[in-house]
Amino acid sequence: MQHDYDLLIAGGGLAGNCLALALKNTGLKIAIVEANTREQQYNSPAGDRALALAAGTVKMFERLGIWQGIHDSATAIKNIHVSDQGHFGKVRLSAQKEQVDALGYVITARDIEAHVAGLVAEAGITLICPARLVGLMAGNSMINVSLKRGEEAFSVSAKLLVGADGGNSSVRKLLEIGQHVTEYRQTALVTTIKSSLSHNNIAFERFTRSGPLALLPVDKNHCAVVWTRSNEDAAALMSGSEADFLAELQQCFGYKLGEFSLVAPRRAFPLSLIRAENMTAARTVIIGNAVHQLHPVAGQGFNLGLRDVVQLAEMIIRQHEARQDIGSADFLSAYSNARQKDHDRTISFTDGVVRIFSNDWLAISAARNIGLALMDHLPAAKTLLTRHAMGLAGRLPRLS
Repeated sequence: MQHDYDLLIAGGGLAGNCLALALKNTGLKIAIVEANTREQQYNSPAGDRALALAAGTVKMFERLGIWQGIHDSATAIKNIHVSDQGHFGKVRLSAQKEQVDALGYVITARDIEAHVAGLVAEAGITLICPARLVGLMAGNSMINVSLKRGEEAFSVSAKLLVGADGGNSSVRKLLEIGQHVTEYRQTALVTTIKSSLSHNNIAFERFTRSGPLALLPVDKNHCAVVWTRSNEDAAALMSGSEADFLAELQQCFGYKLGEFSLVAPRRAFPLSLIRAENMTAARTVIIGNAVHQLHPVAGQGFNLGLRDVVQLAEMIIRQHEARQDIGSADFLSAYSNARQKDHDRTISFTDGVVRIFSNDWLAISAARNIGLALMDHLPAAKTLLTRHAMGLAGRLPRLS
């Protein structure tokens, strides 16, 4: 049957563009559909967010030819310091002790997105933009996708549609794929601070009564802040003055990095665990934030999404080389099964950390502090935790 494309990717963000780059030399005919222009994407406030790239993610970026162009914009995490406010327990993870250059890197989303979008344009991959999906209809050999660009309506067809269009995925909604939602009743407050003392490439994760506080190194004396508070506390901190916000933040973290000053606006994001009921439907697969959204406590959300991308690319390449249908039900079922273990492990790990360290019960508080103290003195346990933090606890897809 005739079709316009082999692969149609809904979403021209990081997940969609990285998938296109992974498949650019396969001979597959690929198109990306994106609702926002490149200028709109670049100027979006979401571009200010700091992404913690696990070491496993860096390996995948290297294989995709991305890391070489963004390395100079990234700040290495040489050490991770985990502590529990008001208690003795702490764990210190070291790149030197694990014999790696860095445990991970921190970079602004805009720096990655702009570079990856440029690589997609250089590769000559078709971009249908601005356009939005308004309808889907799958057949035996292809899927027809209805698009709208301004007042113009048109349709295209493909063997496989990939929904890489984020948490508000149009693909997921059009397919009526349900979601399991766990409300944490917490809000993440995000900003950037300048400290009077150098961070020395240390990432700090401090657990407090109201939720975790992460300070991630960026530039020489700057840290990206991801501060989890109860919804009520977050609302009060956002409505108050910058001086009040800084005073509360300083009290929560202490003076290990000296005095803080704000260098970026404060932003607030409600937190929940969201997981789609299915990853696939007829000739369609959803990946990244379209299928899972995690609490930021362990910085695993983006890294998990990139593993979706690379494993799907790996399996599409294998299927295409075998001259098999990349949109068949058997193929999509195999992909879903292949991703299930990683999703389960990463989501359980992240959710478990939230529940254990956002709980002020005396018994749990004592147990977690004893656990942190013991782990800091048990090399095998510390190495296992480090591999989780580096995104290397499970098998990386072959492309990496």
